[in-house]
Amino acid sequence: MTENASHLRGQTPPEDRTVDAQADGFARVRQAHESEMAEDYVELIAELIEATGEARPVDMAERLGVKPPTVTKNLTRLTREGLVRRERYRSIFLTEAGEELAQACRARHQTVLSFLMALGIDEEVAARDAEGIEHHVSSATLRAFEAFLRKTG
Repeated sequence: MTENASHLRGQTPPEDRTVDAQADGFARVRQAHESEMAEDYVELIAELIEATGEARPVDMAERLGVKPPTVTKNLTRLTREGLVRRERYRSIFLTEAGEELAQACRARHQTVLSFLMALGIDEEVAARDAEGIEHHVSSATLRAFEAFLRKTG
């Protein structure tokens, strides 16, 4: 993209960005990717418990579209991080920290979903897009979404 084209799109040409700012941006994206799995898992566990009374690894694997060993590996990590607790041959349970994270994820997801739908995006498309955006949206952007929704709601 030429310098003129960058300015036309309201973007700062790459040569004008500082190396530190660019590195910070990439670091934030990597951090979001690292927390994405934990957020998806605790949110799903909370949904399953609410809908069926329990969260079983086999049900999680089916809904996530992954193999059961992948779920087991990730649950081990979440147990180490203090977000879930498992009992042999029983369902998965959220710890207090896991429940707090699940509630925050649900609220963030709902805000992003509502914002996209307020823009006129079809609910199915908005739901799919919100699933990815919710992990990468900053607190400042989320507050702007909420303010927009209050004004239009």
